[in-house]
Amino acid sequence: MGSFYGCARSTIGAARTWFYYKRIILISNSRVEAMKKMLILAIVTILSASFGCGSNSPVSDSERSIEQKVDSLLSVMTLQEKVGQLTLYTSDMDQTGAFLRPEYLEDVRSGNVGAIFNAYGAEYTRELQEMAVNETRLGIPLLFGYDVIHGHRTIFPVPLGQAASWDLDLIEASERVAAREASAEGLHWTFAPMVDISRDPRWGRIVEGAGEDTYLGSKISAARVRGFQGNDLGDVQTIAATMKHFAAYGAAKAGRDYHTVDMSDRELREIYLPPFKAGFDAGAATVMTSFNTLNGIPATANEYLFEDILRDEWGFDGFVVTDYTAIMELLFHGVARDEQHATELAMNAGIDMSMQDGFYQRNLADLVEEGKITEEQLDNAVANVLRVKYQLGLFEDPYRYSSTEREEAEIMKPENIETARDMARKSMVLLKNQNQVLPIKDDVETIAVIGPLADSQRDLIGSWSAAGDWSKSVSLLQGLKNKKPEINFIHAKGTGIDDGDTSGFDAAVNAARQADMVILALGEAYWMSGEAASRSEIDLPGAQQELAKEIHALGKPTVAVLMNGRPLTINWLDENIPAILETWFLGTTTGDAIADVLFGDYNPSGKLPVTFPKSVGQIPIHYDMKNTGRPFDANNKYTSKYLDISNEPLYVFGHGLSYTTFDYSPITLSSNKMATSDSLQVSVTVSNTGEYAGEEVVQLYLHDKVASIAPPARRLKGFQKINLQPGESKEVVFNVTNKDLSFYQKDMSYGSEPGEFMVFVGGSSKDTQSAEFVLE
Repeated sequence: MGSFYGCARSTIGAARTWFYYKRIILISNSRVEAMKKMLILAIVTILSASFGCGSNSPVSDSERSIEQKVDSLLSVMTLQEKVGQLTLYTSDMDQTGAFLRPEYLEDVRSGNVGAIFNAYGAEYTRELQEMAVNETRLGIPLLFGYDVIHGHRTIFPVPLGQAASWDLDLIEASERVAAREASAEGLHWTFAPMVDISRDPRWGRIVEGAGEDTYLGSKISAARVRGFQGNDLGDVQTIAATMKHFAAYGAAKAGRDYHTVDMSDRELREIYLPPFKAGFDAGAATVMTSFNTLNGIPATANEYLFEDILRDEWGFDGFVVTDYTAIMELLFHGVARDEQHATELAMNAGIDMSMQDGFYQRNLADLVEEGKITEEQLDNAVANVLRVKYQLGLFEDPYRYSSTEREEAEIMKPENIETARDMARKSMVLLKNQNQVLPIKDDVETIAVIGPLADSQRDLIGSWSAAGDWSKSVSLLQGLKNKKPEINFIHAKGTGIDDGDTSGFDAAVNAARQADMVILALGEAYWMSGEAASRSEIDLPGAQQELAKEIHALGKPTVAVLMNGRPLTINWLDENIPAILETWFLGTTTGDAIADVLFGDYNPSGKLPVTFPKSVGQIPIHYDMKNTGRPFDANNKYTSKYLDISNEPLYVFGHGLSYTTFDYSPITLSSNKMATSDSLQVSVTVSNTGEYAGEEVVQLYLHDKVASIAPPARRLKGFQKINLQPGESKEVVFNVTNKDLSFYQKDMSYGSEPGEFMVFVGGSSKDTQSAEFVLE
């Protein structure tokens, strides 16, 4: 009976496919061409039905239906049509207005391309889709992709800033807004989230990720995938997510983008792979290769990564796309002799789609005909791509995402702006607030707003700002005026971001003299972080620190508002400026959100997702480093330390102040012993002992006192964000399981080991209470 119903469902599904294609055929320009298509698609219809008959597969009806359709379509595709599905080109133009690859339109018409990126807008994507559907033999729809990294039209804080919120629900909601806007402009696919762990702030792309911690990064990876994709890729308001860059891209040597990566398998699996696995478990549809070599093998030719781990271990059934021209770069890595060899290496590594270099388009068919690539390999890759297109509903209606009505309704609507403002508020981290300079007091009448970023709009939306219009972003100066029109704000730029110009110092000092307090807007330009934006020094660029010194000499209450895409070495600011607010690049609502925090309408709750070093000489530096055989001892030269600087960072992972104060009770454990089959409850009571309502991120860390491999000093294994009114207390309970105590052991098996453990709970990785228990 089950087989009968499976057969019936397949037949019905095939009939629907037939009617869909018939509708397309009827608008074909050529009657002969229409008849050809009808003959081909009649075969597809019959095959779609026959594949379902007699099947007792445990997969769901929808999954079975899609697999049948994919197999049916593959059976009538030519070799070149299959290769076309694995080819991705950009529609971008250069500065002269010329297409980077002008022949891409002809490739669309001839079926030699399966996806286009950087094309968006309801009308434009429909125009391209009509070419693919109406002018090719099989009418297979295109997939449209774009870098929707931190918002599409409404720009949210950069991902590193969002990570500082530690607010998983809001991060998911932010990506939901981005997906609705992007899908309304014809996009099906985003090249995000970037889930690379990075412990080197010199690396510019640290701005795109969640920071240094694997646990936090994994939670955010899953939240972002859920935000983009929802529960159903067939929902027209969702877009397919891409986990990138696989793998270990954030560990590039010397913090230099695209550089070599070399690490043990333990480090790879313990630190860098879990965020990818979390994104996969959340349903991510695609994965992107990384540019780097890993242990001598370029990722785009790395079978261990894509065949052994991604496919065999994890069971990933989406498709793998290269990063921009990554197959071509196998030539420069020195592992490929020529184009054909590079193509062979990539296909053998399990890479399904080639981005921009055209190597698959030019070489793959020849490799199949020569027997160097099997047709089964080719079919598997094509099936992976077609499957996602079916899941998105593109075969059912190729134009469902290209709706001018929805485009007009979704873009930058008020609720999108409000979500972005909420995300921006919660992304800020109060690094210092000596003498409670903040929030700004009611009796302040004149404020000098000084610095190169005080009235900037372009820099506020950061790098990878998608289709965002920087002219619509709210500058800090404008946001302050919006918030408090009754206050006299005096603006002086003082200096440029990185030009070293001091000619504006006098005007800035004069403005500060007239004011009751000073807001210094300092940091990086938008282009100073992101791809290809590594920095050998990460202090304030140009003459900004000198400007800060000039203003500081006046003795005015001063707040430094930092706008940047990475941790900065700001030792002088920390020693001299009483209040420092890290705002990152907050996006469209920057000025309004910062004003909300500065004037106390929102109490800052952000916590650092990455360590701020005192010097680049300390890099890489992160909170979960392992002890050495000679731990630091100030009285013993022959211990692990520097001669010229402390081992300690400027600001630790998890650090972030509030306008109120929180008190932590001693930790209570449900037991001092735990079996591997049980769990342990860790409880602490947190009290708001200050005058403001506020949110606190309560963090739990664990440490294995003795293990078969050297354990880290501590590692994050849980967090909860709570909101407390003044005088209110709340019990926070964490449930520690055997999984939280497990690691890759000496023989690379994964599990826990009996012994003593320490648990830490507090408001940062350093400011904690502790207790001990035994795993039996």
